[in-house]
Amino acid sequence: MGQTGNRRRSRVYALQILYALENGSEDPPGQAVDAYRHHFGTEVEGDVLDFARTLVSRVSDNQNKVDDLITGCSKNWRLERMAKIDKSILRLAASELLFGEDVPVKVVINEAVELAKTFGAHESAAFVNGILDKVAQEARD
Repeated sequence: MGQTGNRRRSRVYALQILYALENGSEDPPGQAVDAYRHHFGTEVEGDVLDFARTLVSRVSDNQNKVDDLITGCSKNWRLERMAKIDKSILRLAASELLFGEDVPVKVVINEAVELAKTFGAHESAAFVNGILDKVAQEARD
């Protein structure tokens, strides 16, 4: 599996961990990746595990800034009103847009939309896409 496939797997794991944290997991974010792997017996190793850990840490370390940006870009939607899975996807992608080094904006948004199609509700993909387009514009300004 190439780097694109590995990064996609990392994003899926990171999303699942962020969603668990959003739902009250008591694991500190820094330990959540290992706890997830241990609990579910997931065979995640090497680059996939490292990138998932980076993604979770990036969201955790920058959550206030990321949340402020998402809130500012989501007219009429407070974070508390968003579906937890959509919020987790938005945090993951927004943190990658703001603090990621080498991933093009289009790739980050496309990956987030695919996550929303897989894990979210019927309208999640359009919702995530609309907000992330605004986030990407704000991040460039």
